[in-house]
Order: sequence, then structure tokens, then C-alpha cells
Amino acid sequence: METMRLSKRLAEMGICSRREADVYIEKGWVKVNGVAAVLGQKVSPDDLIVVERQALTAQAHRVTILLNKPVGYVSGQAENGYQPAVVLIRPENHWHGDQSKVNFSRDHLKGLAPAGRLDIDSVGLLVLTQDGRVAKEIIGENSAVEKEYLVRVEGELDSEGLRLLNHGLALDGQALQPAKVWWQNDDQLRFILREGKKRQIRRMCELVGLRVVGLKRIRIGNIMLGDLPTGQWRYLSQDENFS
Repeated sequence: METMRLSKRLAEMGICSRREADVYIEKGWVKVNGVAAVLGQKVSPDDLIVVERQALTAQAHRVTILLNKPVGYVSGQAENGYQPAVVLIRPENHWHGDQSKVNFSRDHLKGLAPAGRLDIDSVGLLVLTQDGRVAKEIIGENSAVEKEYLVRVEGELDSEGLRLLNHGLALDGQALQPAKVWWQNDDQLRFILREGKKRQIRRMCELVGLRVVGLKRIRIGNIMLGDLPTGQWRYLSQDENFS
């Protein structure tokens, strides 16, 4: 009978991420057939897996934060003297229009990580989360969550170039998934992607003779940037989801 690691099974069940599963197992919060699980344990489809209430409670307290990232901040770890976007998650930058009713706590900064990237010179919606399930939903290998961008460009683009942007380009030796690209106005394109290779939009535009002079992410799945001001953030509400 085919087996797999317990942490992978829990992730496939949508209970938590693999990393979170290992933490739960270490804490004794996961049982297999009534016996406390151990790290690295393998399970079969017939095994009964039970996750204790403590794990579900810990998960319920994890937060996801939506930030309107300004230019000059990197998405993840500090690099080349630039600060990570997480330094903006301070009480004074908490948007007054936040409807989540979540009160800020320093604990919300622990384990907070970006679910996807925005280049240092790009702006707009950046998701920071403590919840591995959210990260997997947005940037997991099989994610189908759309990301939408407004892209200001310079250069000439004919109908063939626009066709290639929609479907016909390759990066790093791999064909890109079909995109949706159209003119928003005279100098701005609108992009909808389902993947997120490094600097993908800028590189796509270079391949058809365009230069990106401004890039703003305005949507991830069902979540719009909306009226969230630049440099401010809000919590994802319990009744909101990305897909």
C-alpha cells in the first residue's frame, strides 16, 4: 500500500502547511490510529489521522495582512541595504478603514512572511501571512489564483506583440502559461497572470520591445487593493478569501 509523509498528507488535506504540520507533530498534537505521531512518520490512506484542538486553536489565531507596498522596499529579507516590507507593519500604518475588527498585536509579526513577491521598484498589493495554507493557496505549485497588474510601458507594441504577451512567450527555457493582457489606456497595459516567475512582467515586456516604467499589483484572487493607501496595511477579514 502506498505511503507518504504525514506532514505531506496533512498539507494535502488542507489542514496546514508541511512546516506547520511538523510543529504540530513535535508538540504532540497529531495522532495516527490513536498514537502520538513522530516527525518523519509515513502514513497510508487507511490510517486514521486526528489533529488535536490545540492545533486548530493555534491556527485560528494566525493572521494574514494586506499591504500596499511602496517603492523602495523588498518583499522578503533585507537586501542591498533595502528594508523588507514587513517593517511597515506598525500600528501607525494600520489603515483606519480596516473592517476586520482584529486588534494589532506584536505576536502578529512572528513568522509573518510574504506570499509572493513584488520587486523593489513595484508597488501595490502584497500579502504577508502567518498561515501556510494561505501561502500555498497563492504561490503553491498548483495555485490557480490570478494576480492582476497595471503596467505603464514605453515603446511600440503591435497586434502580434500583444498576441505574444497573451500566449506565446517563454522564460528560462519554459513556455509561459496563457495570460490575459490588454490596453488599459494609451500607455498602460493590464495583465492577469496565474504564475509568478521572477520579474516576469518586466521580462515579458522586454521580449516584445517594451520597457516597464511602472508596475502596480491591484488584485490577488478575490482580494482587491481597493482604497488601501500606499504604505498602509489591513488584516484579511474572516469572511474574505483569495479563491
